[in-house]
Amino acid sequence: MIRTQALTFTQDCNDCPIRHRAVCARCETDELARLEEIKYYRRFEAGQSVVWSGDRMDFLGSVVNGVATLTQTMEDGRTQMVGLLLPSDFVGRPGRVEAAYDVTATTDLVMCCFRRAPFERMMHETPHIAQRLLEMTLDELDAAREWMLVLGRKTAREKIASLLAIIARRNALVGTADDHAVTLELPLTREAMADYLGLTLETVSRQISALKRDGVIVLTGKRHVAVPDLVRLMAEAGDDTDGGLPA
Repeated sequence: MIRTQALTFTQDCNDCPIRHRAVCARCETDELARLEEIKYYRRFEAGQSVVWSGDRMDFLGSVVNGVATLTQTMEDGRTQMVGLLLPSDFVGRPGRVEAAYDVTATTDLVMCCFRRAPFERMMHETPHIAQRLLEMTLDELDAAREWMLVLGRKTAREKIASLLAIIARRNALVGTADDHAVTLELPLTREAMADYLGLTLETVSRQISALKRDGVIVLTGKRHVAVPDLVRLMAEAGDDTDGGLPA
């Protein structure tokens, strides 16, 4: 069962903060108007379930603000976080009505939802929407392969730096970065980071403190992180030092 709160505002597609990165990125004015007719917004509070694995999803949609986690549960009750949903990420799968994972808001979350049936019809009638969704799916595949490297080969310090770099790069792409400096709010508790990275809580805390001590990050409280030099953070993660960012 999906628990949600109705929103009291509407957002014009042309003014949407994820307009040029979401599934609707290539839509023309008339196509955006069609999407306006089938969309609605949902807000979820931090910690609230968006959908449980196996539940029927009558909507597909994009994360507008906030962060959610994808979690898989084993038969004996053990769970594993298998992904993060950040702004512009797509939720749900056309052609499959049942959710494949538990989706949970880790921060206050706003989603732009499309009624499933008319959105799937529009995909068939508007090929570039399907093409954009394919591109996003391939990006997710690349990210999953990158995460295999993080979990399989990287040191604890590199794992922490990698997670911070992933979030920081997304902030940079949506235009919240100044040059190569980025500020962000950590969407996960340190306990959740430990679970996601396969580390102990003590190791996560120790490595975050080390990155702070070495000037790679600046912490204000437990969640607010400033990255003075994104290139340096990516070097700490063992990644390509430009990370695809413009020079």
